[in-house]
Amino acid sequence: MDKSPLILAIDFGTQSVRVSLIDKKGDCLDFEKETYEPAYYSPKPGFAEMDPSIYFDYLCKATHRLVEKCAEEMSRVKGIVLDCFRDSAVMLDKDRNVVRPAVLWLDSRMAKCEKKLPLIRRAIFKIVGMDYVVKMNRRRTVMNWMIENEPESVAKCDKYVSVSTYFIYRLTGQLQDSAGSYTGHYPMDYKKGKWDKNPATHLTGSVFSIRKDQLCRIVEPNESLGKITKEASELTGLPEGMEILLSGSDKSCETLGDGVIDSTMASISLGTACSVETTTKKYISPIPFLPCYRSVVEGDFNMDIQVYRGFWMMNWFLKEFAAEKVDDFFKDPEPQDYDSMLESIPPGSGGLLLQPYWGSLLDRPQVRGAIIGFNDSTTRAHIYRSLLEGIGFELYASLNGIRKRLGKLDKIQSLRVSGGGAKSDEICQMFADIFGLPVTRVQSVETSSLGASIAGFLRLGEFASTEEAVKAMVHPQKTFEPNMENHAIYEDLFKNGYSKLYPQLKGVYAYLYNWSQK
Repeated sequence: MDKSPLILAIDFGTQSVRVSLIDKKGDCLDFEKETYEPAYYSPKPGFAEMDPSIYFDYLCKATHRLVEKCAEEMSRVKGIVLDCFRDSAVMLDKDRNVVRPAVLWLDSRMAKCEKKLPLIRRAIFKIVGMDYVVKMNRRRTVMNWMIENEPESVAKCDKYVSVSTYFIYRLTGQLQDSAGSYTGHYPMDYKKGKWDKNPATHLTGSVFSIRKDQLCRIVEPNESLGKITKEASELTGLPEGMEILLSGSDKSCETLGDGVIDSTMASISLGTACSVETTTKKYISPIPFLPCYRSVVEGDFNMDIQVYRGFWMMNWFLKEFAAEKVDDFFKDPEPQDYDSMLESIPPGSGGLLLQPYWGSLLDRPQVRGAIIGFNDSTTRAHIYRSLLEGIGFELYASLNGIRKRLGKLDKIQSLRVSGGGAKSDEICQMFADIFGLPVTRVQSVETSSLGASIAGFLRLGEFASTEEAVKAMVHPQKTFEPNMENHAIYEDLFKNGYSKLYPQLKGVYAYLYNWSQK
């Protein structure tokens, strides 16, 4: 009988939850998946909410099935790891009941924030050129919106936590999490991996209006996140007393699962939210004055820039333009139908350029989406390809920004790709051509679970170093070499077309945003 250790990985995505059994070779022995129906509710246009207990119920279904069919393998499990989608706020009362549905990262509501920050802080933000970005991120902070619109919810709110913390609480009874799980609109000192000492008076912490006593405990690197309680065991089927090992956010785990452990490579995530991310030993902001996040590996940092709606736009396209075939891009296990649509249109989409701002960016909170270059021969296939190229151009611009910030530390020579979009050879080749760099897909596109498992085995001491763990568990499967003729086409379009769109449309975007808020 095989007695080698296993990790049970729980991956909460925006579309589904996946539970996997992963060994020290990086092989997934078995898994169960539950797709949310629906993924979230929109009580008003632009809102995205869900009762987090519903997500937990989906987890229970998946874990029960996995435990029942994998009894022998479960006896080898040495710990559980959990990664989760980011920047989604849960409000809990004193009895730890959910006050109202969680507000997800997809949500685009805005607070008014008519009460100004103290003059000295406004002056500092203006001096460093971040006054507008700070103003807009105050407006995007869920707590600020709650204070203005749901004071009754705020009055009941004893704890204000990320959705990952809520899941950990349901499993262990402990309201605690790792620093690597917190990104976005929270008063976190990312360099130190601790909460701001006094968010109310801290220069950036004051933006979020969250009291320190409302935050969860951040565990130390040598601690676990707790053990499965009797109640959680009954609900999930997971063994009572099994330990939940320290992990991090979905994107950080995805980057580790891609094998990106230094700045010789970058990770491209083609999920609901797309991102480009690399790993450094030094804290370097990917965008001036915006944070570098904690890696799932202690002592490392992730420089991360996101395209927030990302491959969510694939479902938007299929819903609005597919006509004879309305499907779900993330549910389709065989993307050939979509690949044939790409193959019918050459690079550049006949001069159709798309800026994928279907959701705002941290440093550009008022942006809108744009498509330019229509003519009488434009087809649905042109729009589909331009959508993918637009995401590629924006990620390319983001990587260029990261490389500039890295300076002498920039040694990026290749890319790793994961997420639902990485299933398509055609999309992988397109991104190799856009970036002019080799793009490699590893043994699974579900690298969040893989990366979380690597972190779990490291916590257990099964590997002496991150390098050893990655060598043992991450296995490149297929590399897409760039077609440099196509890259030249894309580079010309990027330099003389795409990169000029935002500067030219910036004022129009701001006008349209303000107009839509009336």
